[in-house]
Amino acid sequence: MQVISCIKQVPDTTQVQIDPVTNTLIRDNIPFIINPYDGHALEESLRLKDRYRFKAVALSMGPPNAEATLRKALCQGVDEAILLSDRAFGGADTLATSNVLATAIRRLHKQEEVAIVFCGKQTIDGDTAQVGPGVAVRLGFTQLTLVDRIEELDITRHRIRVRRKLEGRYEIVEAHLPVMITVVRELNRPRYPTVPMRMAAAGSKVQVWDNSVLGLDPGSIGLKGSPTWVSRIFSPQREKGKILGNGLEEPRGAAKQLIEKLVAKDIIGTRY
Repeated sequence: MQVISCIKQVPDTTQVQIDPVTNTLIRDNIPFIINPYDGHALEESLRLKDRYRFKAVALSMGPPNAEATLRKALCQGVDEAILLSDRAFGGADTLATSNVLATAIRRLHKQEEVAIVFCGKQTIDGDTAQVGPGVAVRLGFTQLTLVDRIEELDITRHRIRVRRKLEGRYEIVEAHLPVMITVVRELNRPRYPTVPMRMAAAGSKVQVWDNSVLGLDPGSIGLKGSPTWVSRIFSPQREKGKILGNGLEEPRGAAKQLIEKLVAKDIIGTRY
């Protein structure tokens, strides 16, 4: 059986800069990292490999330089790393991205049964949380989102029980394999590759699959297959704060001024 972790290379958000003229991301000399949530997904796949002897596969879609991210995954202990890279994949939104990832997973499933697909709950550069569920729908896998603990995994019965971290509560869910799981940070603490692990991965290669391997309709991938797109990226303008009235001595007057300002900006209606 295989466990697959979908990981994405993202810019280190602490060092992102926006071009003030073009309102686009300045990519020159920006360091890239594994999406933090995906790092926890990768770690959980490795823990299942250690415990159940699954084959662990890391899968990523991105430009050629995303190979560095997958090489880190090899150093951490995955058995196979695959980069989905093709100019035809460029400009993909979450719909087109999930199409490419699902097709690659389906191809791997034909080679050996896939038990679990792990994804981070969202990426720090997009924050949509749509790709994992999109992959699940395309594959017909049960989706278990926001998982912070795997309670039980019964290989014989092909059953898994997980705990989902919801707002203000937890939920225990059981499902039949195969499943797609999106994880939160509380699930685990990612391991650091040791020197022996790095040496063992030194001779490993990252496989690169382009669309000649996947055979997808060009109209269903990349920019052509994306019904949504980013029109521009910009930093919000900062406005100086303003004190309205004297809230300490005359709270009603201050509240009235605030309401008038909110109505003027069409944030609240006049009925308030």
